[in-house]
Amino acid sequence: MRIGIAGITGRVGRLLVEEVLAAGATVAGGTTRSPEQAAGLPVGIPLFTTMSALAEECEAVIDFTHADTVASSAKSLVGTGVAWVLGTTGLSAQQNQMLREAAGYMTIVHAANFSPGVTLVRRLAQMMGQALPAESYDAEIVEMHHRQKVDAPSGTALAIGQAVALGRGVALEDVRESGRDGLTGPRKPGAIGFAALRGGQIVGEHDVLFTSADEQITLSHRAFDRRIFATGAVRAALWAKGREAGLYGMEDVLGLPPL
Repeated sequence: MRIGIAGITGRVGRLLVEEVLAAGATVAGGTTRSPEQAAGLPVGIPLFTTMSALAEECEAVIDFTHADTVASSAKSLVGTGVAWVLGTTGLSAQQNQMLREAAGYMTIVHAANFSPGVTLVRRLAQMMGQALPAESYDAEIVEMHHRQKVDAPSGTALAIGQAVALGRGVALEDVRESGRDGLTGPRKPGAIGFAALRGGQIVGEHDVLFTSADEQITLSHRAFDRRIFATGAVRAALWAKGREAGLYGMEDVLGLPPL
């Protein structure tokens, strides 16, 4: 399979090159805004400045770039027959709607986190949200990442929160509480709380806590190496080959049955 990599000269892009080759696939090329930073990439990998040019050379594109590029990338890829594996987080409601519309014409695998472990944590969080009454069990999500991370809560934490909200049959934006400070008053019934910690070079830590007056259940995930995200994305790209147009997630890649 010929796989293209958006942002190939970046930190994740370089890991993707290694994982594509390790999977026995071909790196068909990559996009970059800084060709001068290509040192260290395997010799012979073509570099492109546009997604359209990359799409002509591959069967799937793995994209961990930036939310600002989603609209232009969608326009470039629709109608090309290329599968789009998108790991970009922080998408707006409008950008998510654009993805849903593009998925009517192409295969898209979108995930906030391509780790199999995180995918299973999200599934379990949804099941627990469904099984544990919101009026009795307070849901809190705590995440910690490296000091360079610019967004909070993390996209993964929000995806876990979405799973809890889905299990409870509510919209996350209606019950989300983040960054408590000062005299906040008592905790709102049914709230899903978020706390974000930053420090050092932590790849990613997420804890989901369901706490009642009588017990506490905690789901925890620790990422030791960001390579796990690249490995999962390559797995998704290989899975996407030949799939019908549609918007898929890592749950589909892992073959998890729908809830």
